[in-house]
Amino acid sequence: MVLVLLIGDLHIPHRVHDLPVKFKKLLVPGKIQQILCTGNVCDKETYEYLRTISPDVHIVKGDYDEVLMIHLFFLSVRRRMCADVWVVLPLQSSNFPLSLNVVHNPIKIGVIHGHQCVPIGDLDALSAIARQMDVDVLVSGHTHNVQAIEYDNKFFVNPGSATGAWTGLFNGDPTPSFALMDIQGPVVVTYVYQLVEGEVRVEKVEYRKEADSVGGAPRSTVMPQTIPSPTPGSPQGGGGAGGW
Repeated sequence: MVLVLLIGDLHIPHRVHDLPVKFKKLLVPGKIQQILCTGNVCDKETYEYLRTISPDVHIVKGDYDEVLMIHLFFLSVRRRMCADVWVVLPLQSSNFPLSLNVVHNPIKIGVIHGHQCVPIGDLDALSAIARQMDVDVLVSGHTHNVQAIEYDNKFFVNPGSATGAWTGLFNGDPTPSFALMDIQGPVVVTYVYQLVEGEVRVEKVEYRKEADSVGGAPRSTVMPQTIPSPTPGSPQGGGGAGGW
């Protein structure tokens, strides 16, 4: 059994100051073996926090990991604003790949941020990327909308935004969410956690890899991968993951 945390689109600190407290109480060290992050971590402190949960952290670059924009207010002696400047500071994210492959034999997992997908969040487009990456499970973000669904003999998980950060894409008030995958051989049990009206709700979704697709890959590997450029074209809290 391998427990893998799926998390992303945190946008700390320029959209949200921190993770929800109730999520932090769940994400304790020593329980989770690996973290796969869909990007938009945005600051070093958040990255270091993820490493306290599990030292095995793998992050793909999000569209806001390239630069961090800081709004500076210059105040006069009388504390009246006399200038309003945007400063762009580069993040040390050059080592974050645009995509990566993870293998927990026999399950092959691909991770992307999601802005590569055209149309954004479209299952057919995601399925094409999954085939290009040769994976059973594709983890993506960018939409800030949580999703865990089997489609075209593949399993697609979008952990949403762990902070519920604002996005102009689909809805202006996303629900904070993350996902936890319990990998048991060819079976992936995914628990989706959402913070709804101050309470954590958990939904369980199961995916089983077809027997004839099970190969002899190494037990656990992580490899960066470049994918081709795209072409346009719940039960309530206390779910079965309580033991982790």
